[in-house]
This record gives sequence, C-alpha cells and structure tokens, in this order.
Amino acid sequence: MGDHEEKIGIIKEDFVLMWDHLEKIQENIKHYEDKIHRVFKTNEACQRLGKIPGIGAITATAITAIGDLKRFSSSRDFAAWLGLVPKHVGTGGKIQMLGISKRGDRYLRSLLVHGGRAVVSNADKKKDACSIWITNLKERAGMNKTSVAMAHKNARIIWAMLTRGDVYRAAI
Repeated sequence: MGDHEEKIGIIKEDFVLMWDHLEKIQENIKHYEDKIHRVFKTNEACQRLGKIPGIGAITATAITAIGDLKRFSSSRDFAAWLGLVPKHVGTGGKIQMLGISKRGDRYLRSLLVHGGRAVVSNADKKKDACSIWITNLKERAGMNKTSVAMAHKNARIIWAMLTRGDVYRAAI
C-alpha cells in the first residue's frame, strides 16, 4: 500500500505543477488579448476593418501589422499571397480549377477562413444581399468552400479598403 500511495502523491504533485503552469499560460493569453484590443481600439485602420463581417480585433491587428498593402498590385495578388486563390492546371485551352493553393501566410489565411466560417454559419438567419449569396453558394458548394470563398472576398475587401482609405460598405 505504501508504494501505491507514494505514486499517487507524486502524480498529485505533477498535477499541481501542471495546473499552475496552465494558469500562468491563461494569464499570458489574457495579457496579450488585452494588448491586442488596446491596439485595435486606438488604430483607425483596425477600426475600419472591424466593420467587415468576419473580421475581429485579432484579424484586423494581424492584417495591419503586414504594413502597406500597396505593394500588392491588386486585390487578387493579396488574396494569392494569403493562399486563398485556386490552383490552375491545364493545357490546350482547357483549364481545371483545383483547391486553394495554401502557399501564402498560413496564420492570416486561417484567421480569415475562420471569420468566413462564422459569417457563413449565421447567413441563413439574415436577408441582406451578401447573406443570400452565401446561402445560395453554401447549398451548391458546401460549408468549407463557402467559408474559403468568404475569406477570399474579405481579403479583397481588406485590400481595397486599406489601399484606398475607404470604409466598409455592405452590398445592397
């Protein structure tokens, strides 16, 4: 019995250490989330981006951290840099569209896709033009492809807004 109780005591010690470590990690996460929200609230570009459906504080601050988006000649170039455009394969005039390239910035792409997924999952509750487009596309292509399409659309909107200094205007 003594050996068994000793093992349980060691396991309890390890568990307490791991629990303390987890609490410190949670404190760090809270600290950095607060920092991100402070930057979001004080940065004018982040505030404009935050008006786009599917773009929150984390995505907006990450996008503005890239710097000047004018280095991309078009919104499609920006979306391609993020890895949100389909691959093209084909010869003899017959082009086959494949899945997204996934060659760009993985972190930003995942933020945009997750934001797109949130918009897509709530689109059937709304009746605006964008939500109707999303609902129709979701019926034809499925949830995942529609989420990526929304992420691609948001990437192009972001490029236009940041290069031209525009504000977000929802489709009518």
